[in-house]
Amino acid sequence: MNKWATMNLGTCCENLDKQRKPITKSKRVSGTIPYYGASGVVDHVNDFLFDEELLLVSEDGANLLARTYPIAFSISGKAWVNNHAHVLRFTDSIARRFVEYYLNSISLEPWVSGMAQPKLNQAKLNAIPIPIPPLPEQKRIVAILDEAFGAIDRAKEIATQNVANARELFESYLNRVFSLKGEGWEETCLNDVSSIESKLVDPKQDEFIDLPHIGAGNMVSQSDQLVEVLTAREEGLISNKYTFDSTMVLYSKIRPYLMKVSRPNFVGLCSADVYPLSPVKEVLHRDFLFYTLLSKDFTDYAMSGSARAGMPKVNRKHMFAYRFSLPPLEDQKRIAKRTDSLVEEARSLERIHTQKIAALDELKQSILQKAFTGQLTANSPELEAVP
Repeated sequence: MNKWATMNLGTCCENLDKQRKPITKSKRVSGTIPYYGASGVVDHVNDFLFDEELLLVSEDGANLLARTYPIAFSISGKAWVNNHAHVLRFTDSIARRFVEYYLNSISLEPWVSGMAQPKLNQAKLNAIPIPIPPLPEQKRIVAILDEAFGAIDRAKEIATQNVANARELFESYLNRVFSLKGEGWEETCLNDVSSIESKLVDPKQDEFIDLPHIGAGNMVSQSDQLVEVLTAREEGLISNKYTFDSTMVLYSKIRPYLMKVSRPNFVGLCSADVYPLSPVKEVLHRDFLFYTLLSKDFTDYAMSGSARAGMPKVNRKHMFAYRFSLPPLEDQKRIAKRTDSLVEEARSLERIHTQKIAALDELKQSILQKAFTGQLTANSPELEAVP
């Protein structure tokens, strides 16, 4: 490491930013050539500006600080690049890959201006100091990183696919349940087996002010989870709200394709954008109602009667006119219990694989840190941890 020189990025490569050209979406002509933005391909067009191996570096966007995606990425062949990514040309592919790995290993905060709208302008980009080891060392580091990161990316793809498979298992079972009719199933209307019996109350009153308040934003899509729930007092609510309790199912009428449904286990208040549904307990089990509202059949029906293009909403009359097949009560309980088990299995698998993906990302950063401090060897423990 003590033999490594340091050079500003601007002296290591040629900047081609002047050749970039943004095209508004309405003026793009569809084609097969990738159209790049700050974080990768955003579209495909029928013409190109570049036809060579280049390094693109994000110029703006929250990702410069959040680092959800790589901020530097290599491209090759025909491409069009807009003004949200810097375009860098290197005389040597090893140097290009070395700089790409280095930029993705460091924090860019010292060179980024604007926290609300982060930006890495060309002058700041050119001023980033780059450690430059001798060429053989560059080749060695790039070769190790290429092999290790290739294996890590393949492992992440498998983990990501496993998460998708777990979700598909639940969705497949749910859709099959509501597309098949078993013995004793009878067609009914939602209006005949459920109702809205909640009261409209003043949340400022003492008996309601410390109750949790649920709006569409607190409900997680295709899940029973609620997030960032605050009380009426904490939110400083002024307008009247509806009451609900643990016998009801909450359904968000905003953007029904998001499938926001919840089974609260507490008493609370909800906004006018959430329907608190009470099942008729003699004929409809609460859990079965919950899964009915999560089914693709109901979601398609809800969308068919939603008003507004930008923010579709399901009106009450349309919702309660929904017709579906209802099994006997004991069968409803059995189906709901089986579905609950599948959901838990899917969530468990998702947690495991999500943790694995996070661990792989951490492993990448650990390998990069060692690579650019001269500590990466073939026997490094980090490389032994690579799948």
